[in-house]
Amino acid sequence: MNLAKVIGTLWTTKKEEGFVGAKLLVLQPLTGELKPVGRPIVAADTVGSGAGETVFYVTAREAVIALKDDVDHMTPVDAAIVGIADYVNGVER
Repeated sequence: MNLAKVIGTLWTTKKEEGFVGAKLLVLQPLTGELKPVGRPIVAADTVGSGAGETVFYVTAREAVIALKDDVDHMTPVDAAIVGIADYVNGVER
């Protein structure tokens, strides 16, 4: 799992059916010390997070599993938010 800060929302007019009802959020990946690292990414939100929140996300196959609502359908996703962080290294967010 990885840490990130939600920095925006991606709006689309058309999307694959597995994304219907899911928010796509722009994340800035963070280090364990909450410092920005790398370039922003887009992730599907599965927990109802919002702008400014620190979240943790999964990538690759785990992201597909997080969005799977039908045993026969696999949504083509690279990253999915699976939690909102309240504390990181004892620091309240």
